[in-house]
Parts: sequence; C-alpha cells; structure tokens
Amino acid sequence: MILGLPKSVEIDGVDYAVRYDYRVIVEICIALEDVELTEQEKAIAALAMFYPNVEQIPAERLQEAVERCIWFINCGQPEDKQKSPRLVDWEQDFQHIVSPVNRVLGQEIRSIPYDLERNTEGLHWWTFISAYNEIGGDCVFAQIVRTRNKLARGKKLDKQDSEWYKQNRNLVDFRRKYTDGENDVLKQWGAK
Repeated sequence: MILGLPKSVEIDGVDYAVRYDYRVIVEICIALEDVELTEQEKAIAALAMFYPNVEQIPAERLQEAVERCIWFINCGQPEDKQKSPRLVDWEQDFQHIVSPVNRVLGQEIRSIPYDLERNTEGLHWWTFISAYNEIGGDCVFAQIVRTRNKLARGKKLDKQDSEWYKQNRNLVDFRRKYTDGENDVLKQWGAK
C-alpha cells in the first residue's frame, strides 16, 4: 500500500522524477488516444511528457519506463485487463470534469500553479483522480457517463434519460477523430 503521493518511480533500482501534475497526465492520456500516432510514437510521447529527464533512462529500460508510467496513471493499481466500455474522452470531456472536481476539492484546480520545467507545485494526479472518483449525483459529467454506460451495455434508456440524451447527444457521443489525411479529404468534399 502506498500512503504518499509519489513524485518519482523506480526503474531497475533507480528513482526517476516524474511530472505528477494532473495537467501532464491528462495530456498523456490525450496523446495515447491520438489517431495520428503509432503505438511507438505514443510511447515516446508519453515518456517525454512524464519523465523530465527521460534521456537518463537507459534504452534497455524504456519498456519498463512505459510500464511505470501506466502504473502511475493507474494510481499504483495494476492495469485492469478486463475489457470494459470506454466512458471518458479526456479531451472532449475535460470541461465537464473540471467543475465537479473543483466542487469536491473546494477550489479551482486550473488556477493551482505548476512549474513544468522545475516540476514543482501543482495538483498531484492521484489527488485529482481521488476527487474525480467522487463525482456523482446530478452533475452534467455524471449524466454523460451514465448515459454512455447504458448505451454501451445495450440497456434501454428510461424516458427522462432518453429525453436528456436527445437534447445532449453532442456531449454524450464520442466525436470521431480523423487523421490529417481524412480531414483533407473531408475538406475537399466540403464536409468540414
């Protein structure tokens, strides 16, 4: 059990500092979903964002560095291998996540200073996720996730949920992400 908020991870017996602020981890999550990047490019991007001194990690330990990054993102929990429906898109949903997290923490989290270069201050990812896990009730984000979950599992929406979904489909449905090439074709066709 880990009682503290780690600001480093151990790789082959050596501690390496990590960028722990929630903003960095959200950006990593967005990069990991980028349709333009290959799996290798996603790993390289995650490593570069997560480790301030990634160049100090021996090349033969980079796979372990990726695994430790995922471990950190999962708040020290093992990766869940069980397939479950995707319910969150950090890029699309962030504006709806902030307000309830602010309410849980009692402050505006976007105003918390964080020095990316010196890797100081900020709101630790694990603290952010603890607040995120307390989101519930009648907030917009909770309704978005509830609706996505029902739809993903093939459950029928009740009358109230169905009406809400019709009015807020743009919030619930995941936006299709296109590659640059696909965007060019869509522009040529006048679809964008």
